[in-house]
Amino acid sequence: MSQGALRAAMARLRAAGVADPAGDARRLLAFAMGVDPGRLTVVLGDPLTAEAAERFAAAVAARAARQPVAQITGARDFHGIRLRVTRDTLDPRPETERLVEAALERRFDRVLDLGTGTGAILLALLAARGDATGLGVDLSQAALVVAQGNAAALGIGARARFVRSDWYSAVEGRFDLIVSNPPYIAAAEMAGLSPEVRDWEPHLALTPGGDGLDAYRAIAAGARAHLAAAGVVMVEIGPTQGAAVADLFRAAGLQGIRILQDLDGRDRVVTGLGAA
Repeated sequence: MSQGALRAAMARLRAAGVADPAGDARRLLAFAMGVDPGRLTVVLGDPLTAEAAERFAAAVAARAARQPVAQITGARDFHGIRLRVTRDTLDPRPETERLVEAALERRFDRVLDLGTGTGAILLALLAARGDATGLGVDLSQAALVVAQGNAAALGIGARARFVRSDWYSAVEGRFDLIVSNPPYIAAAEMAGLSPEVRDWEPHLALTPGGDGLDAYRAIAAGARAHLAAAGVVMVEIGPTQGAAVADLFRAAGLQGIRILQDLDGRDRVVTGLGAA
């Protein structure tokens, strides 16, 4: 029965050191059975088919090896949209929704997403603003393929373009809004990350090396040249980086610098204006 398989999976994940063995086991069982996680309770008394049992066993083994759930199921819900996730992309975090929410407080027609990954930030913004268009850039061609597929699946492929670029190197034109969740983990911090992040997510999307600020230096340096009049740049940051990133923005000539907090009260987003 499904209930017995679920209990066994919880025990295995708990022994493997998974932080939320019960929640993860339920999500993986729903995935294996092909049902929405919200309906799992309804079908828990049903027997597992041979195919579902095999899929569940493989999923639990992968999670016990600390592979993230989103990579196993291939999907992540983010700010009202569903995104395909692979090992070539960063798993979109709930914290990044703070950046999306801050951006949606402003008016914009053209968006540039630097280091787009799955396309999460750009696509969430375009899904919320039906008349906006955007460009997502990434150094990883594999990530760009994922992002383009996500845009098509959401029905907004005609408004989202994706280009391989090292930050602004292949970017032309000006934008009302520049957004980014860049790699910001310092090299010395990598060893302390959870196995789910350190061993399974692309290091290119996690750390620029050194002090973790190189991406912000590049973003700040090119922002004014790519912002439209009254345009704004918004970046996600690590919770200890607010003051340092704000200083980089000021040194690059950006104005009206603000540091925004997330729901836990931690510094999460830094914003700066181009020309008034």
